[in-house]
Amino acid sequence: MYDDNSLRQFMERLKFDTHSAIPVIGRDGRYISTISEGDVLRYLLKRTEDTNEAISFRDLETIYIKDVSHKDKNPPCLITAEPEDLVFRAMEQNFIPVVDDWGSFIGIVTRRDILKYLATSQDKMQQ
Repeated sequence: MYDDNSLRQFMERLKFDTHSAIPVIGRDGRYISTISEGDVLRYLLKRTEDTNEAISFRDLETIYIKDVSHKDKNPPCLITAEPEDLVFRAMEQNFIPVVDDWGSFIGIVTRRDILKYLATSQDKMQQ
């Protein structure tokens, strides 16, 4: 998702995906952070407490991902990261955003990808 996408777009994306968190990038392609369902829920709860007003689904069109403050729980790794580094990261993160030397978002490596790699490597070593 782009940081200037609305929360409604985020919610629509979650409706069709099975993910509970999504990487956020700027329009320049740089990785910014990861936003989760929990981040949005905490933001909406705080906003309703602060304003004492309910938020409609339509209101979500005027709130942008960059407006939601969230701690990035998924720091990125460089494309040159060693597989061993990814294993340790996967112990703490469901997925790891991957960036190039300029911080441009390339993609993600999931915990499943890492386990599959390790299982395949183990099979090759046994043969």
